[in-house]
Amino acid sequence: MGLRGEAAILGYCELPPQRKLTREPSFNLEQWARLSKAALDDAGLSATDVNGVVTPMIGEADMFVPSTVTEYLGIDANFAEIVDLGGAGSAAGIWRAAAAVELGLCDAVLVTFPGTHHFPMDDRKPFVMDDKMHFGASSNAFGSPQAEFEIPYGNLGQNGPYGQIAKRYGYEFGYDERAMAKIAVDQRTNACATPEAVFHGQPITVADVLNSPMIADPLHMLEIVMPCQGGAAVVVGNADLARKSKNRPVWITGFGERVPYKTPTYARDLMTSPMVHAAEQAFSMAGITRSEVDMVSIYDCYSITVLMSLEDAGFAPKGKGMDFVSNHDLTFRGDFPMNTAGGQLSFGQAGVAGGMHHVIDGARQIMGRANAAQVADCNRAFVSGNGGIMSEQTALILQGD
Repeated sequence: MGLRGEAAILGYCELPPQRKLTREPSFNLEQWARLSKAALDDAGLSATDVNGVVTPMIGEADMFVPSTVTEYLGIDANFAEIVDLGGAGSAAGIWRAAAAVELGLCDAVLVTFPGTHHFPMDDRKPFVMDDKMHFGASSNAFGSPQAEFEIPYGNLGQNGPYGQIAKRYGYEFGYDERAMAKIAVDQRTNACATPEAVFHGQPITVADVLNSPMIADPLHMLEIVMPCQGGAAVVVGNADLARKSKNRPVWITGFGERVPYKTPTYARDLMTSPMVHAAEQAFSMAGITRSEVDMVSIYDCYSITVLMSLEDAGFAPKGKGMDFVSNHDLTFRGDFPMNTAGGQLSFGQAGVAGGMHHVIDGARQIMGRANAAQVADCNRAFVSGNGGIMSEQTALILQGD
């Protein structure tokens, strides 16, 4: 059961993130079209090759989202999927696209996640439906458990709950704040070799991290992602199109997914995330071991997310992740390359497109297109996705020829 490795990432587009946020919502459909066209151009393919789409929610539609996209782009889709898994959505969209290709439903699928980036559009302003941003009904409304039992008591947002996880980790296993800071430092080194990164040319030290403001004890400001504008798209195609593509195909050979709850309040064990299942399924499907991976691209909204994911994906024993981080060089030139373009902590988190950064990070390395940050002889990558608060988890194994 599972993928046979017959679908590949053939091209991608990742916009350079921008720190300045605009006050108006972007025209998501226009972003969808332009990102998709850029990804197809990168692959050397045309729109006529595409007969499948995967999309997140968009501002222009509260329902019928895939058909809104296909209508706008003029695509006759045999497969049209909406993925609503937050930061896990991009990796989830990739394996769904691969499954559609392997089933013969599609020749090529566009997996496109607009962020909040404004493309140059002459003198026109971005599309605005009215004076409000439209993201559908809030998942915290209408008597949901979170609205009723958590938010009234101050358990809301992201910083507090991730700080809670980090605090509990320290209670269970001990907490080395310098090791945690090193995650951010090594990723910033990678960003400094990636000109498109938000923090390119701005190296940091462990002292810088520890001296940055405490946001949610024990997490400092430089251990927490900074939202920005951006957007990303990936083309997933079959073997016939892979022979036409101008890039080295990146085959999708394994995936895993686990979505057991929304908030960690309902986790059976706060120290064991759904990544345990997702990663094991991905490695088992791909038929490789952890030691055979040449680089990892770990979802990194917070430093604690990285630590937990490394442990739960099986790269470090539970409770020993800080020792692992301290004893390995996580930069692109090190013995355990991780988030080689800087990750979301230093490349930037462009909304729901942030998870696609990790997919593209792995694909870029396998294609040999990372330039100064290229990992030598990179043929296999592990990619993780994380939605909610360590709740929605996906994993991918990507491999070259």
